[in-house]
Amino acid sequence: MNTEDVNEQEVKDVHDDAQDQAQDQAQNDAATQEAQPEEASASGEAGSEEATTDWQDKYLRLYAEFDNFRKRTMRERGDLIRNASMDVLDKLLPVLDDFDRAAANPSDDLNVVLEGQNLIHTKLRQLLEAQGLAKMEVKQGDAFDVDLHEAITNIPAPTPDLAGKVVDVVEPGYKLNDKIMRYAKVVVGQ
Repeated sequence: MNTEDVNEQEVKDVHDDAQDQAQDQAQNDAATQEAQPEEASASGEAGSEEATTDWQDKYLRLYAEFDNFRKRTMRERGDLIRNASMDVLDKLLPVLDDFDRAAANPSDDLNVVLEGQNLIHTKLRQLLEAQGLAKMEVKQGDAFDVDLHEAITNIPAPTPDLAGKVVDVVEPGYKLNDKIMRYAKVVVGQ
C-alpha cells in the first residue's frame, strides 16, 4: 500500500464524514422546520437557516474542488516522475542502435573496430554533454577538495610537494548543470 492510497482514503473518509454531517444537519433542519409553526418560520428564522445551509453547501463545494485539485496534482506529479527520463532515453536510442550494428557486423580488422568504437564513444559523449553533463577536470597535483573529490585511499606522497594533494585519479567526476553528479575518486598523498 503506497502513501497515495492512504492519503486518498483519509481524504475520502474526511469528505464522507463532512457529507454525512451536512446530510444530518439538513435532516435536522427539515425536522425543525416541520415542528415549528408557519408563523415562526415566516418571522426570519428561515433566513438564518438558509444562510447556514448556503454556508455548508459552499464549504462542501470548496472542499470537493480542493480534493479534486489535490488528486489531479498528485496524478500529474506521478506521471512526471515516471516519464522524466523518457526524453534522455529517446536520445540514447541511436547510440544503442550503433552498438547493435557493430555487434551484427563483426570485423577482424582492429583499425575498423577501434574507429567504430571511437565514433560511438564520441557520439555518446556529445549527447550527454548536450544534456548538461560535464566532466570535472582533476589532475595529479591538484589540491584535495572534499567538495569535489572522494578520497578512496591515502598513500605516502611520492614527492613532498604532493602531500595533501591528488596523486592519482581513479575515476573522473561529473557535474550535471553545475551540480555534482559523481565525485571524482582520487588517491591522496600524505
